[in-house]
Amino acid sequence: MTRRIIRTALQLVAFAFLTTVFLVFLDSRYRVLPPSIHHYLPIHHAGLVITDITVTTCGVLSVVSGCNLDPSEWHRIEKDLYLKTGWTSSAYVHVQRKREEELLPEDKIIIDVRISRLDPVTSEKGQGDERWESRAAGIWLKRSSKRQARDSQKAVTAVDILFGADAVEARLGWEVLDTALLLGSSGETHEARLTVRRGAPALVPKPRPRIGKEGKFKIMQVSDMHIGTGVGKCRDVDPKDVRGRCEADPRTLEFVGAALDEEKPDLVVLSGDQVNGETAPDAQSALFKVAELFVRRRIPYASIFGNHDDEGSLTRETTMSLTETLPYSLSEAGPASVDGVGNYIVEVLARGTSDHSALTLYLLDSHGYSPDERNFRGYDWIKKSQVDWFRQTAQGLKKAHKEYTHVHMDLAFIHIPLPEYRKTDNVVVGSWKEAPTAPAFNSGFRDALEQEGILMVSCGHNLWLCYAGGSGYGGYGGYGGYRRRVRLFEMDTNEAKITTWKRVAAAGSAVGDGDGSGSGSVVVEKGRVDQQIIVEAGKVVAP
Repeated sequence: MTRRIIRTALQLVAFAFLTTVFLVFLDSRYRVLPPSIHHYLPIHHAGLVITDITVTTCGVLSVVSGCNLDPSEWHRIEKDLYLKTGWTSSAYVHVQRKREEELLPEDKIIIDVRISRLDPVTSEKGQGDERWESRAAGIWLKRSSKRQARDSQKAVTAVDILFGADAVEARLGWEVLDTALLLGSSGETHEARLTVRRGAPALVPKPRPRIGKEGKFKIMQVSDMHIGTGVGKCRDVDPKDVRGRCEADPRTLEFVGAALDEEKPDLVVLSGDQVNGETAPDAQSALFKVAELFVRRRIPYASIFGNHDDEGSLTRETTMSLTETLPYSLSEAGPASVDGVGNYIVEVLARGTSDHSALTLYLLDSHGYSPDERNFRGYDWIKKSQVDWFRQTAQGLKKAHKEYTHVHMDLAFIHIPLPEYRKTDNVVVGSWKEAPTAPAFNSGFRDALEQEGILMVSCGHNLWLCYAGGSGYGGYGGYGGYRRRVRLFEMDTNEAKITTWKRVAAAGSAVGDGDGSGSGSVVVEKGRVDQQIIVEAGKVVAP
């Protein structure tokens, strides 16, 4: 009797499995399942699929009407392909998109995109008898009305625009097309590039930083990268390092990448001015170049803003919203009731499988320029609501932190230095080449840090105070002999010790090969610079 029941149950399971497979097969071709069931299939695209792409160009006097297609059928990507520099023209990419359940039998789905002056059938090998459809600006589309194409991972489900010969994607599942849109001589200087996503959006889980098995954790602080749209031009480079044209962003990214590869940090803190707003008419392109460094290496990173990040095309709020969605990003906007964007903490868990925090990083938005130039000239300051938030957060975590079996350590990162950095009796390790441009108003944040037991605070902004150091060739660095740099912190939880040092670009690194290409190699100088122990046995120690 028992064998008969088991045999019958197995037969029912097998029948159900085969029936499900058969129905999924039929649905992929004839859509026999109702939408309520079809939407739960793993190959279903829950969002939109792209059915057509085109480019419209219009004169400056007809921007309102000429660059808009029927909004009931077309969606315009709100980026002028000339980046608003065209004297006579503007151009925009438009896409047609539909939800899967809205597709008609005659609708075609885009499964491939090329940018070319020639039909890919004639210019590329292996295309066979494939049919490509031509659109404006050199766009070629491969479209299919076959039912199975709609659920294929080849189906294009999103389109965006990035700019620059060095444009890269930081989002999973997206790909920047190799060739820029063909817009004529005036538009090609910006190299507007289509980037497409195929298939369903990728899920991006938040990483959980954890102390290594040896009880150590390394943070690299990268500040003032000053990345723009396109390759950019170097500022204030040592003349002996220059041979030919110096392209800022490739140099910056190469230097930071080399430092990452040598030091292999567990976490990167971007402490402001990642984007150089003045040279970033498309801040998204700049932001992705920064993030791709860490995404490619699978290194978690947390970012705060400087005074230049929101001077380009994106606000602080929009930039942070985008950053929060990127792989390996730990960045957060923070409470809306607190001044600024990007007031949050990062907890680094104890080694092993423990859920206890071993380190807490407090990251705060130090804003930009003074809101009261008449009375307090210069830069903005940490606001009262931020100080209150910091105190409440720190006090609320103390009980949990006491449960950690070792000494829990707290650190803080900001961009603009505190007024106390101006004190002339501060002990200096390294070279003092610029007076701190700290805010004129003192909101008492330094006192709050000390009272809540923060062991160290590090900033960016001033590039030669041995805080973070300036890493970007697109930012100023005109003080004799200065070389771009990053700062490292190594936390040893076994001894409650923090050691810090800098890594700098080697003197004489090639910044161009004399052929105008901007190629060359930026290398990291061997050895640590200005190494010192700043915390020992959980206590701050003098240099």
